[in-house]
Amino acid sequence: EFGPSWHQAGLKANRHKCYEDFIAVGEDLVQSNICTPSTLAARGGSNGGLLMGMMYVSRPDLFGAIHCAVPLLDMKRFHTLLAGASWMAEYGDPDTSDWDDFLHKYSPYHLIDESNDKYPPMLVTTSTRDDRVHPAHARKMVKKLWDLSDSNGKKRDWPVYYYENIEGGHGGAADAKQSAFMTALAYDFMFDTLTKGSSS
Repeated sequence: EFGPSWHQAGLKANRHKCYEDFIAVGEDLVQSNICTPSTLAARGGSNGGLLMGMMYVSRPDLFGAIHCAVPLLDMKRFHTLLAGASWMAEYGDPDTSDWDDFLHKYSPYHLIDESNDKYPPMLVTTSTRDDRVHPAHARKMVKKLWDLSDSNGKKRDWPVYYYENIEGGHGGAADAKQSAFMTALAYDFMFDTLTKGSSS
C-alpha cells in the first residue's frame, strides 16, 4: 500500500478504481504473453472476495478460474449483517442515495447478467462461524447463480462450486489442519481448472 491518501482515493464513489487497477494488471499479463485468460486465476478473501465477485461479473472473459473466499457480495444489505455497519465509511450507506449513486455499481450479487452465456469457473468458500462477513453473502450468491444457470429453459455455462467450513472464523479455518485443507482446496481447484484450459 502507498499510505492514507492512496487508500482514501479508492473509497465510496471512487471504489471502481480498485477494480480497474486489478483488471489492468490482468490485461497486462495477457498482453505480455505471460498467460492467456484461460490460464489466469484470481483469488481473494473478505474485501478481496468483493474484488473477486466484481471480476466475475465485470470481466468474465479475463479469467480462467476465480476463488472467492469469505466475501462481501450483497452491497445492498452488507450493513445489516454482523460487522457490516462499521464499513459504511469505506463503501457508503445503502439506505441513502449512495446506493443509486455508486454502490449498486459494485454489488456483485445484483450485477449477475442473465444474458451472459458463460462465466468462468468459480469456487466460493466461507465459514458458518465467520463473525465479520456473514456467510449469507456467499450462500446467496451461489444459490442465485445455480438458479439462474438453468432457468427459463436455458442452460448456461456457469460452473460454480461451494464449500462452507462449519468451524473457524473470518479466516475460514479453526486450526492449522483446516487452514491447510482450505488452501489445498483452493489451489487444487485453480490448478485443475487452469490445466484444463491451458491449450486455449
